[in-house]
Order: sequence, then structure tokens, then C-alpha cells
Amino acid sequence: MTRRLDRAGPAALLARPSVRAALAALDMPGEESRLVGGCVRDALLGVAAADIDLATTHLPEAVLRAGLAAGLKAVPTGIEHGTITLVSGGEPIEVTTLREDVETDGRHAVVRFGRDFSRDAERRDFTINALSLGPDGTLHDTVGGVADLEARRVRFIGDAATRIREDALRILRFFRFHARFGLDGAPDPDALAACIAARNTLDGLSKERVRSEFMKLLLAEHGVSVVGLLSATGLLQRITGGVGEVGRLARSARAGQDAAWRLASLAVHAEPDAERLQERLRLSKAEAATLGAYARALAALHGRDGIERAQARALAAQHGATTLEHTLAVLAGEPRPALTPEASGEIVRLCARGSDPLFPLVGADLVREGIPPGRAIGQGLARARAEWLAAGCPEDEASRAALLETATAVARATAGGHT
Repeated sequence: MTRRLDRAGPAALLARPSVRAALAALDMPGEESRLVGGCVRDALLGVAAADIDLATTHLPEAVLRAGLAAGLKAVPTGIEHGTITLVSGGEPIEVTTLREDVETDGRHAVVRFGRDFSRDAERRDFTINALSLGPDGTLHDTVGGVADLEARRVRFIGDAATRIREDALRILRFFRFHARFGLDGAPDPDALAACIAARNTLDGLSKERVRSEFMKLLLAEHGVSVVGLLSATGLLQRITGGVGEVGRLARSARAGQDAAWRLASLAVHAEPDAERLQERLRLSKAEAATLGAYARALAALHGRDGIERAQARALAAQHGATTLEHTLAVLAGEPRPALTPEASGEIVRLCARGSDPLFPLVGADLVREGIPPGRAIGQGLARARAEWLAAGCPEDEASRAALLETATAVARATAGGHT
């Protein structure tokens, strides 16, 4: 199946005020600047790219001077690598001097500045990312990127194994780009074979780089099928360190869950998995919290049958209704857990309400009943909370009064036994 490209997209990209301003600032005799990479690719797909990149024959110091002379903000964000960021109308545009590789070791490259756009294109990863667009609207394609974009094919530039030796992260980038731009099917066979052969090199990558690529892959259009391919080829275990539940990932994706939930559904079976993934992928605190919450909810729901409304409320009080709803979406279609319609409806109602059942007592309530601060109050509250959960987390005043009576009695008995 071929893809119809938006032939008017490049002109729309060139018409953006920030792009016009940056290109005008760099327009000097004997020098050339072009839009390059993902923004050109996205323009051909009819997508307004968020990130704009220019390649230029200007040296970095000349880009700084030209930007400032044109009244643009010029920031040396990566001047040692030849990159200057020009800011026009609040929109940043990265301008990088043409480069060519001198030496690579799979993680770092030694480069020198150049003036050849074709050589600069050849040092990029995939053909669809090596397109460039001149200020006059000329689309430059020296590696067959347009044909590959139309064919929905992700292909390395030149020899796939060589490209991977230059940077092992390209293994993950290949699968991510295939999940986003390729067909929902077999990838380029030469690229796949090279990725499998170089799988050991993934171990040398930084955890942060692996996390960034993998989380983006999970959100891609064909992310589920590509993760299935990673699992079948043994690459998934190199990334997550465990076995993947691709069926659960598919349900998570159908439910529109975010990347952290998709990772949880795929790779978490118990709390130790969540802890391992936090370390293995250097997850953020929020992402780690999602994985831990899923693991605990999974354990609470494991093997349960005939969960009724009162039990659903208790589970919501302990784990959060939203966490339950997301976890149940991941488990949908599996024989267990099973909920009554009333229980399912209660979880939906609590999610819509935006608040979970809240235990109605605090320590101050027992202090007002004459219980001195200390361990006795904790024991009384624990007994009352257990009764509250067993009763389905009632929220009426009469139930609160009965719980306070229980908590006070237990606390007094505890305090009396330790005087």
C-alpha cells in the first residue's frame, strides 16, 4: 500500500514566518541553507512539524552573527557540535553546520564541518530523514527518501550494519520509525537482520536514551505489532529485561492509555518488575508511580471472581478508581477478574465523580473522645478502617458514628492494656 504525499506541504513549511526569517538571515552569496530532516518529511505527510531544523554551509560563529544582525535571538545551544538556535517569533529553529563523520564507535562520532549536502545526508540514519528543502522550494533527495516515504518503508541509508555501528541507538530508532511511518507488517528485511545481529550493542546505551525511544515507540500507530516483533526476535527482553504481555499492551493501546500505562501493561507482572524497570529505563517518578500502582492493583485483582459493588468500592479506596479502571481495561477479556455489572458501574461512577471513597476518621477524632495520642489511636483507626472496607466504604453519618465508636473502644482497650 502506497501513501499519497502532500506536494503542497513543503511550500507551506517555507511560508512559516519563522522559517522565512531564519532563511533570510542566512541568505548570503557563496553560502547555502536548507530545511532538513523530520520537518521536511512531515511536510510531505501534511503534518506541521513542531521541530524545525536547518543545515547550512555557514560556520557556527557566522550563524550567530547573521542571526543577531537580522534581529533574531541567537543561542549557542550546541556550538561545539555546530548547532545554533535562532529564535523567531518565539519559535526556535536549530541551525547546524554541515558535517561529515571522521570516526565513530557506536556511541560517539568525531565529525568535521563540511559544505556538501549530499555527504551530510549520507551520514543520517534513514532515507526518509535525509530529505532537504531549499529556500526556492526545491526538494533534494539523494538517497531515495521520497520513494520510501510513499511506499511506507523505513530503510537505512547505505549499509544497515554500518549505520548501527555508528550509533547503536539506531536499532531502537528503526523500530520506532517503522511503527510510526511503516506498514503494519514486516519491516525492511536487511534492516531487521542487522538490528538482530547487533542486539548486544543495546547494552552499551544509556538508560535515558533507551527509555526515550522505547516510550515513543509504545505510542506509535503500529507500536503494538512492532513490540510483538521485538518480542519474537528476542530484542524486547534486551530492552525490558523480562517477558512481554503483547495482548495486554494491545488492550492498553485500544483504551488510549499513556506510555507509562502501556509499559506497565506490557512488562509488569508484580511489584519487582516495576522496580526493575524503574532502574533499567531510568523512569521518572510519575512513571514509576504508575507502574507500581498497576502492580498493586494487579495483585489485588488476581484470580478474583464475582467482585460485587461493595468490594469494588473497597478496592477503589485502596488503589484508586482510576487505577482500577485502567487496570481492568488492560485485563479485559481475560477470565479473571470478573466483576458484577453493579461493581463495574460503581467504578465508572467513582471515576466520573473524581474522588475515591475516603475513610471518614482521623486521629484528632479519637483525641476529642479522650484518647491520648499514641499507638492506641493507630490501632483503633486500623480496626475501624478494616470494618469500613468490609462494609463497602459507607459514606453516611450513621456509619461514621458507628466507626468512631469502634475505633474509640479499641483505642481505650489498647491504652488500658499498656498503662
